[in-house]
Amino acid sequence: MKRFMLLGLLFPVLFFSQTTGKIIKISDGDTVTILLKGNRQKKLRLAEVDCPENGQAFGKNAKQFTSAQVFGKTVHFIETKTDRYGRSVAKVYYDNGKYLSKELIRAGMGWWYFSYSKDVSLGKLQKAAQSKKIGLWQDVHAVAPWEYRKMKRELRNKKYQVNKKNTNAKAMI
Repeated sequence: MKRFMLLGLLFPVLFFSQTTGKIIKISDGDTVTILLKGNRQKKLRLAEVDCPENGQAFGKNAKQFTSAQVFGKTVHFIETKTDRYGRSVAKVYYDNGKYLSKELIRAGMGWWYFSYSKDVSLGKLQKAAQSKKIGLWQDVHAVAPWEYRKMKRELRNKKYQVNKKNTNAKAMI
């Protein structure tokens, strides 16, 4: 019984420990794939930042920024949780301790994901980038990625409802 209790106490430490690997793919500004020991690949969603989507203004810029910072490099990461898509959410560190999420926000390539972060220093970095009109903050109509995704979902749902009505109307004829 004591063994199980000890294992239960150590599991979070083992699960959320720091790991090292090489970045081999950049999906978008806030999602990377890392190559671990044993040639295992793992997709990581960056913690505390939300970058513009690929189809959104500055989406390609955010992806290029992330690629320029970490592609091909060996990085350290700390997994914090798993998101609803099964990706590991992680804090990624490179070049002797630079925190990738922080660098994205500082460069105006992403929003501080305040709903999932308690680090108010990231909010201050965002405000500084906004006031200097750095990166995506050059666009006075910049839309947060979570709002962009919400608008796309609502549009998809409206199209679905219209198609469903048309299908039902045809069936009645």
